[in-house]
Amino acid sequence: MTMHSSLQRAFTNRYALKVISGLHNFDSDRTAAVVKAADLGGATFVDIAADPALVKLAKKITNLPICVSAVEPEKFVQVVAAGADLIEIGNFDSFYAQGRRFDAPEVLELTRQTRALLPEITLSVTVPHILPLDQQVQLAEELVTAGADIIQTEGGTSSQPTHSGSLGLIEKAAPTLAAAFEISHAVSVPVLCASGISSVTAPLAIAAGAAGVGVGAAINQLNSEVAMIAAVRGLVEALSKTRVEARG
Repeated sequence: MTMHSSLQRAFTNRYALKVISGLHNFDSDRTAAVVKAADLGGATFVDIAADPALVKLAKKITNLPICVSAVEPEKFVQVVAAGADLIEIGNFDSFYAQGRRFDAPEVLELTRQTRALLPEITLSVTVPHILPLDQQVQLAEELVTAGADIIQTEGGTSSQPTHSGSLGLIEKAAPTLAAAFEISHAVSVPVLCASGISSVTAPLAIAAGAAGVGVGAAINQLNSEVAMIAAVRGLVEALSKTRVEARG
């Protein structure tokens, strides 16, 4: 498996930023707006829903690597044929509200099935935050053995911030930051910290051991492209400041 060179570089230097359009977002205009904002704002890659037409649309808009998210292995075959650069089993957050839960055996089986169908593609897998932390770490190790190239954490939907402002943003990110810390110490592949991340907490994710962050709602729920681009730039600046301070 050869990871896209710009992605490899960003993970190695620990400043990767994935902008997530939404696993259930099949609206071409909304997807295009998010992809444009990611491109113009300086993101590393984008994550879109599993639709070959959306992949082709995104490829016309940007040269950034295109990641496609789904929870059905067979869907990945078509999007990879359409030009997806990498795939993600995850973005489970959107399913929890519907009462759909993902346990460790299911995520592991989805990973094995996907790897069997697509042995060469770069594969990212999310570890469900509904598992206790020690089980998240164990699953992450098993996923890497099964062929995962990137591990993604989550947790924004389970946190219940009681404060506003920066403190509230840190409270919201706490579960995914804790998972990133524990998992990054246990696996040798890049860990992407996602779900509930903001420009305030992106540097904390890197400090916790993540190689990058994934951000969805903080960008894709904004109502204008200008605001989306500004939000992406804010995240890029937060991550670049972390790199400068690390060097210093």
